Amino acid sequence: MAEDMGERTEAPTSRRLSEARDRGQVAKSPDLSAAIDLIGALIVILILGGMMSREGTLLMRRFFEELDGSIVVATVEPAMLFSLMQLGKIILPALGLLVLIAIVAQYVQVGFHPTAFPLVPKFSKLNPIKGLGNIFGARNGVKALVNSLKAIIILFVGYRFIAGIVDDFAALPVLTTGAAATVVGKAAVHLAIWLLVILLIMGLADFLYQRWQHTKDLRMTKSDIKDERRAMEGDPKIKSARFKMAQKIAMQRINSAVPKADVIVTNPTHFSVAIKYDAATMRAPKVVAKGADYLAFRIREVATRNAIPIVERPPLARALYAGVEVGQEVKPEHYQAIAEILAFVYRMEETQTAA
Repeated sequence: MAEDMGERTEAPTSRRLSEARDRGQVAKSPDLSAAIDLIGALIVILILGGMMSREGTLLMRRFFEELDGSIVVATVEPAMLFSLMQLGKIILPALGLLVLIAIVAQYVQVGFHPTAFPLVPKFSKLNPIKGLGNIFGARNGVKALVNSLKAIIILFVGYRFIAGIVDDFAALPVLTTGAAATVVGKAAVHLAIWLLVILLIMGLADFLYQRWQHTKDLRMTKSDIKDERRAMEGDPKIKSARFKMAQKIAMQRINSAVPKADVIVTNPTHFSVAIKYDAATMRAPKVVAKGADYLAFRIREVATRNAIPIVERPPLARALYAGVEVGQEVKPEHYQAIAEILAFVYRMEETQTAA
C-alpha cells in the first residue's frame, strides 16, 4: 500500500547518497563544528597563551623604546612597522592552528569532497513566499526551540558555576594584582572547560540528529529504487533483447565454424571448444568456436550432425574456454595436449578411411 501511495519508506541507496554529496547535501552539525573550534581555541590559548603574553609584553616595551620619548613620524613609522612584523610572528602560529582545527572539525564530519554545486545561483531561492514558508516551517520551529533549550542549559551551568566562586571573587580586593589575575584566570578556564564539554555533548547529539534527518530526507520509494536499478543495470527488456541477439550471433558462428573444425574438446557438459588446425596455413591450432552450458550443448549437437570428433578432456576444455578467445591461437602450454588429441583424431580418420 505504501508503494502505491508513493511513500518514501526505503533507505537511500549509495548512489543517491553520493549524488546528494555531490550537490553539497551532507549530514553536518554546525554546533559540533563550533564546539570543536572552541575547544581548539582553548587548547591553543593554554599552549601558546603564556608565550603570546610574554612576547606581547616585550613587544610593547620595545615599541616604546623605539619611540625614545618622541612621537614624530620619523620614529613612529619604523616602530609601527617593527611592531606589526613582531605581532604577526606572535599571532600567525595561533591562527594557523585554529584554521587547522576548523578544517579537521569539518573533515571529521563530512570527509574531503569539494564541490562547487552549492555556489551555483538558484533563482528559486529568491521566491519570497517559499522563503517565508521555510522561516515559519515546522522544522525551523523545532530548531528554534532546540536552540532556546541549549541557551537555557548553558546559562544555567554558567550561573551555577559563578555562584560557586562568588566567595573567591569577593576576596579579590585584598589580593595582589598577580594573585587576583591568577584567580580570575583559573575561574575563566574552568568555566570555559565546563561550557565546552556541554557544547561538545550537544554538538554530538545534534550531529547524530542531522545524520538521521539527512537519511530521512533522502529516503526513496520502492519505485525510485526500481528506476535507479533499471538506470544502472539497463531495462530488463533491453537486456533480454541484447542477450537473445548475442545468442543468435553466437549460434550463427557455431553453425558456420563447428562443421569446419577438426575436433571438439569438452568438459563434457559445461564447456565445449572447437579447434581447427591446418599445417599449411596455420602456425598453431586455433579456437574457432566455444561455449558454456547451452552453447556447449549446441556445439556438440552441430558437431555430431557433421561427424566432427568429440573428445572429453575436462581440464583442457576449461583452460581453453577461460584463456583463449575465438579466432586466437592456443597457448604454447597446450600444444602437447592438443597435438595428442589431433593425432588421435587423425588416426581414427585413417582407420575409418582404410576400412
